[in-house]
Amino acid sequence: MLLRKLFSIILIIMQGFLLSCGNDRSQPGQVADAIPTDNAYIGPDACKSCHAVEYADWMRSDHFKAMMTATDSSVSGDFNNAVLAADGVTSRFFRKDGKFFINTQGDDGRNHDYEVKYTFGYYPLQQYLVEFPGGRLQVPRTSYNVVQKKWYHQYAGQRIHPRDWLHWTKQSQNWNSMCASCHSTNLQRNYNETTDSYHTTWSHLNVSCESCHGMGKSHVDYIQTQAYREGNKVAGSYLALHKGQKNTEQLGACVQCHARRMEVSAAPAASAEALEHFIPMTATSEIYFADGQFREEAYEFGSFTQSKMYHRGVSCKNCHNPHSGNLVAEGNALCMQCHQTKYDSPLHTFHVIGSEASQCVNCHMPVRTYMGADVRRDHSFRIPRPDQSVKYGTPNACNGCHSDKRAKWAAAAVVNWYGPVRKYHYSDDLVPGSMLNDSSYGHLHRLLEDTASTDMIRATAIHYLGEILTPESLADIRKFLGDSSALVRSRAAASLVNFPPANWVGDLSPLLNDRVRGVRISAAQTFTAAPKEVLEKYNMVFSGQSQKELLDFLHLQADFTTGNIALGDYYYNSGDPARAESYYLHALRIDSVANYARLKLSSLYNARSQNDKALTILNEALVIDPGNPRITYNLALLYVELGDARRAFRNFDRTAMLNGQTEQYYANYALFSHQQGKASKAKGLYREGLQRYPFSERLNYGAAWFYIQSGENEKAMSYIRRLKELNPGQPEYAELFRLLQ
Repeated sequence: MLLRKLFSIILIIMQGFLLSCGNDRSQPGQVADAIPTDNAYIGPDACKSCHAVEYADWMRSDHFKAMMTATDSSVSGDFNNAVLAADGVTSRFFRKDGKFFINTQGDDGRNHDYEVKYTFGYYPLQQYLVEFPGGRLQVPRTSYNVVQKKWYHQYAGQRIHPRDWLHWTKQSQNWNSMCASCHSTNLQRNYNETTDSYHTTWSHLNVSCESCHGMGKSHVDYIQTQAYREGNKVAGSYLALHKGQKNTEQLGACVQCHARRMEVSAAPAASAEALEHFIPMTATSEIYFADGQFREEAYEFGSFTQSKMYHRGVSCKNCHNPHSGNLVAEGNALCMQCHQTKYDSPLHTFHVIGSEASQCVNCHMPVRTYMGADVRRDHSFRIPRPDQSVKYGTPNACNGCHSDKRAKWAAAAVVNWYGPVRKYHYSDDLVPGSMLNDSSYGHLHRLLEDTASTDMIRATAIHYLGEILTPESLADIRKFLGDSSALVRSRAAASLVNFPPANWVGDLSPLLNDRVRGVRISAAQTFTAAPKEVLEKYNMVFSGQSQKELLDFLHLQADFTTGNIALGDYYYNSGDPARAESYYLHALRIDSVANYARLKLSSLYNARSQNDKALTILNEALVIDPGNPRITYNLALLYVELGDARRAFRNFDRTAMLNGQTEQYYANYALFSHQQGKASKAKGLYREGLQRYPFSERLNYGAAWFYIQSGENEKAMSYIRRLKELNPGQPEYAELFRLLQ
């Protein structure tokens, strides 16, 4: 389900067109004077007298209509007793006493009348907001298609139980946490953990001037001074977004909403550095196709920041009027601002000029539809690659139109037009790199070394390297901890978490004091994985400002399921299991099928010798999700501890049937099999595990001892030598290393 998957991870991304622009990474931007600390929001009307044209454009924009009080002029939907029956629910839309109402299923499974307080968006669909107790505004799942002039169910085919997190009365459709910050100016969620309630506020109801340019008081005060009138100009005029900025800095304003990202401050705002207030998601196969094309609702930032255009200095305003949101030119004329006219020809497009198929965007910006009606274009501006569709199953624009043809047909057509060799594209390495197999490292390493790779592509490559636990991957990640890009530094800091802490604490510690908040928080979160004894050995201390920022960030997410799980993890690692338990339980109150919280709880109960509770909660999880190998694996480990070998073997085997063979699975199952006298089975598990994870210290360590105890010292030597290569300074391996002498 889209929304559950959308927020299954909470860490987690929007970074134009002058062909003469060079690599943006190293060029300094215009430095603005520091904005006074007494700055404040003053509203869009204060801008009108000096910026009349921009104000008029804004009044016609999607931003102006992002959220409005429900009135005759703002409501587009049919509220004249219209009825929609969809997916087991019948809803009626009507007016009473000059107000707008929706009669639909409530959280008790029965229909009730709900008054519409606000409109949310206006084209191509419009949604509506309903007030609930605790300061909540909820978004019914019935929306109005403004183009087709009809009501529809956004998630057609989904029958959702009123107790499900996805039901419109629950957190998945909660405006305060899921939607609000992108539709109003200076939106403050103000969630209270104690009362589980909101006191959400805003400075202006819709997306206004100060949403992008920052607070305006200092700017208005400045232009009224004698110094300004005499020509004593201040760079930036005390605005966060202003003329003279690079495209990377301009995107610090757009990233607020046009990105799949996570807020890292309670008062997120426009900033020349996107990661000061947000951590954008990278273009991984979790929400993108493996080649980087958009798949789930990821908005524009993650796509645009992959592109050659972005890398060469193109910004959003080169194509879009930033105040009206309209394109600055129509059709292919938009692209011909910079590209040679030969590209607007059948000699290039192989389609009739003026036809839909000859439009640049239809080949280089394919579309996907979200929310049932909203058609959006991929902003990575790529050349169609049907050959990759044949090889990897990724989509391509050719077959997006010619859906009756196979990818092989499209690939053959491209070869016929342009010859057999395709010009290199980062996806040639990104797709095989994403597969996380024996050849992936080489592809990802090339992306990092390629100066044409954008920051987004390099950050994505580093994300994948964090799943390849080899010395080479670790070395690459450590190298990029000092990168000029905050996005790359943040991803590198986060990707270290899977490697032994002793191998990175010294390199990571400077990032706890990084100049960018998002980087500091990523580093701090990784530092929580380092045991105290490791920190003490390297004379490291994790406390003070970095720890406070991390805690503030985690508590900022406390109205999300995953936020509570992250808080539970933090307090568990900090030696406060009681508080950890309370957050895991609160996660389940928000979403009763959040099995990841149950897995965390079972581990917590096991650590507290409450194995009866651990077993109960794992069995609950298995009923909800019987196909989850993580549950059966945890059950296997628990039965090992309970001394029930039969059930342990059964659950280990079920885990393999569900394709859940992780590095830890092989190590633990092999050790258990050996202990149970099944040496042949243990040998097979070590062999298979090391084929998949040849650089696993745990598996090499286990295999070495297995063969020593089996009297096969010569076989053990190869695994000991591998351990020596992987981690020569590990005290636990000293006894094995002596055998090499």
